[in-house]
Amino acid sequence: MAGEKDAAAQNATNGTGGNLEHLVPYEDLRDWIAETERLGELRHVTGANWQEEIGMAAEIVSHDDGAPAVLFGEVPGCLAGSRVLVNIFGGKRKNMTLGFPTDLGKVALSNAFAGIYHGNEKLIAPRTVDDGPIFENVMQGDDVDLEIFPTPHWHEKDGGRYIGTGCYHITRDPETDSINLGSYRVMLKDKKTVAHNVLPGRHANLHLKKYLARGERMPVAIVVGGDPLTFIMGGCDIPEGVSEYDVAGGLRGKPIDVVSAKVTGLPIPANAEIVIEGYVNMDRMEPEGPFGDWTGTYTEKGRVNPIIDVAAVYYRNDPILLGFAPQRLPDEYSRYRAIVRSPFLKKDLEAAGVPGVTATWCHEVGGSRMLLAVAIEQRYVGHARQAGHVASMCRTGVDANRWVIVTDSDVDVTNLDELIYAALTRADPAEDFDLIRGGKAQKSDPRLPPWEREVGNLVNSRMIIDACIPFHWRDDFPEINQPSADTLKRAREKFGYLLD
Repeated sequence: MAGEKDAAAQNATNGTGGNLEHLVPYEDLRDWIAETERLGELRHVTGANWQEEIGMAAEIVSHDDGAPAVLFGEVPGCLAGSRVLVNIFGGKRKNMTLGFPTDLGKVALSNAFAGIYHGNEKLIAPRTVDDGPIFENVMQGDDVDLEIFPTPHWHEKDGGRYIGTGCYHITRDPETDSINLGSYRVMLKDKKTVAHNVLPGRHANLHLKKYLARGERMPVAIVVGGDPLTFIMGGCDIPEGVSEYDVAGGLRGKPIDVVSAKVTGLPIPANAEIVIEGYVNMDRMEPEGPFGDWTGTYTEKGRVNPIIDVAAVYYRNDPILLGFAPQRLPDEYSRYRAIVRSPFLKKDLEAAGVPGVTATWCHEVGGSRMLLAVAIEQRYVGHARQAGHVASMCRTGVDANRWVIVTDSDVDVTNLDELIYAALTRADPAEDFDLIRGGKAQKSDPRLPPWEREVGNLVNSRMIIDACIPFHWRDDFPEINQPSADTLKRAREKFGYLLD
């Protein structure tokens, strides 16, 4: 297993190889597209329709890390020059997106990201400027028409078109004035309204409650075509009160330029592609969904959410809609979440005082939430149980977790085959499985009983699997049948050609 693999191969995939250059080589989505084109990982498709063809193509490419990004143009019946971009997080471009060398494997990329992500330790606030490309076109009041954009019907059984998948909401805390960016899906209702879908506990929902308590409408701006790094930060578990703008600025090493939206005054990226601005209308609740969600299943029928009355829409010439629709797992969405969330899990465990944590991975097949893996250097009886229970209930793990598997450090926890093999051979179901009841679920959980979902009882159970070699008789555990590192190295040198 991992502890006995060839050292060079291990360094190439699991280590960062020392100090790495970190540089985000793009300012906006158009720069990102140009960089991806230089990497040879962009395909252009013209004439695909929004009714089903863009969604069909997005599903095909999203499951393969080696598949290209795709830019759809000349979408029939839509604004001339408007485009849709899909499958941004794959291949070498996922490294480029986060600002790292393109030869890093996924674990090395995740480790490198953890090395430069400082949470609220290194923040650079945005810089307000007077104007930007986002104001090249302005629609306000009766002129608003969201139906001109090439909004796809992403999945076969979706309840409608979703203009917001690779998007984020911008909201302001009415008490502290802090700005939050949060990634929540956005259903197109008609020319002038979209659905507001924010789960309980999310920062935008906390802001909404404060506005309601004051008897005020909540202003919101939604970026449906922005630079990928800021979008990714909008989907990260960043503490309340810390603006994702500031974190993204810290990662870039310079402030993000923002302009004040003309109606609400909210700060929006000056170089965004499309921004929707308006107010949440709690007096108008309408059906939202179904939608093919991050769990790889459709959300329940009959869900209702408030709508957003759109006051203004801003867009660049030849605007680009960023698509990031989840698919059946594993997919593009789960790839990105695994990369950026896995190091947070390790930090959470260490912050809770769990010693000897050597690796963590939030598995793609579980949408980076349902299946968490932790590797430890065992130090005492109960060490594995401690790691498993903390992982399941810490900040990174608490939302919608199902299984946590804790293994010894010789197991490559990113490798699903090795992880399950360890669980099958080192864990006894009667002795090494723990259950937790009353965990925090999400509405999108397919196993949540409809009657519990209806009354808002969003709870689930979790399983902790202690897949470590039993501590008190570890010296007597049967040796694994695999070649030593030296034998494996010599075998590769002599017979590696058989795999070409």
